[in-house]
Amino acid sequence: MKIAAFWLYFFMFLAFFDLHAQYPILTPFALSIGAAPAFIGWMMGVYALTHLPGNLLAGQGVDRHGSKGYMVFSLLGAGIILLMQAHVTEPWQLLVLRSISGFVLAFLSPACLAMLASLGKNAVQQGKLMAGHGVMHTLASVVSPAAGAFLVANTGYTLTFQSLGWLLIATGIIAIFTIHEPRRAIPGASGPGRATQAQIPVKLNVIPLRYYILPLAVSCSQGILFFELPLQAGGTSGILHTGLYFSLISLGALTTLSMLFLNRYSPYLRAIAGILGIALSFFALAALEFIPLPVSLFALGMAKGVTFPAIASVFIDLSGGKRLGTVFSLQSIAMSIGSFIGPISAGMIHGVYSPYFLAFLLLMIALLFAPQRRPIETSAPPAQIGTHRL
Repeated sequence: MKIAAFWLYFFMFLAFFDLHAQYPILTPFALSIGAAPAFIGWMMGVYALTHLPGNLLAGQGVDRHGSKGYMVFSLLGAGIILLMQAHVTEPWQLLVLRSISGFVLAFLSPACLAMLASLGKNAVQQGKLMAGHGVMHTLASVVSPAAGAFLVANTGYTLTFQSLGWLLIATGIIAIFTIHEPRRAIPGASGPGRATQAQIPVKLNVIPLRYYILPLAVSCSQGILFFELPLQAGGTSGILHTGLYFSLISLGALTTLSMLFLNRYSPYLRAIAGILGIALSFFALAALEFIPLPVSLFALGMAKGVTFPAIASVFIDLSGGKRLGTVFSLQSIAMSIGSFIGPISAGMIHGVYSPYFLAFLLLMIALLFAPQRRPIETSAPPAQIGTHRL
């Protein structure tokens, strides 16, 4: 398990580094080729919208066929699209490529999370592996926005997109030979000595759809932030500041991910506290001008570091630890919808109302739908899943 987890973390770090390096440069790049702010909002929203068919395919596909193939497909496909993106000269071309990229990358997150969860033999191991996913994701996002902005400032957009594209392609090729699926029962599999899930009675807990409002609202607020922050920092002229701001958010998330004592608290309570923290940070960005921008962004990052691992643990617990591909696929669908709504809404009200205040309102409404119960403390593994993690 340790070797498989090491390689998986390594490739996840490279993939997340590549993806997060684009956050501070996409909006300035779109502005440089003549895109209007409203068009940029739609471009970011359509990217998230095209996640949906990929998420739908990924859910059942990962459960039936495993994660590796989908991970490799996402990495190679996204790399090729970035190589093409390096030669974009018109806004509509960027819109088309980002739409395709949204579909291709929709398979990556459910596949990674499902494979990590399948490596754990019990609740404690699953919790540690999922926490490791959060740490790798955050470490990559700490350095990559500033690195992406630095590359653009020194080499230009074309060479930056080409470098990121080849990095993803190389990661996908190496993953083919180094990542191996753990042996597991697959629905529909048969043969001597092999038990299928149809032969083993397991109880699949159905997660109420209203609980998926939590990741939807959080991702919607993120979409608003990804749209508004580069414009607030000065667009193309402030690209280095934008990169540093995004890195500062990730540094805040890394801070709370390093607080191991948070493992002792219920993921339900951590999810509520984290979403409330994100909401208050957006309120500070919208209305409390006496609070320096870096302080608000760092606090927002700290709240994110609590929220995302907690939500994942809540869903593992509510599902009973079964059909994790489907569970995380539904979570990704909710996040895709939120990422679609966020930047489009921000683009429509930009210059009239504060998009940050809209994010605050959405998050406060989402708290009304948060699950309130604590996991029941028993010896059964499904009830313990998610209570021993970061």
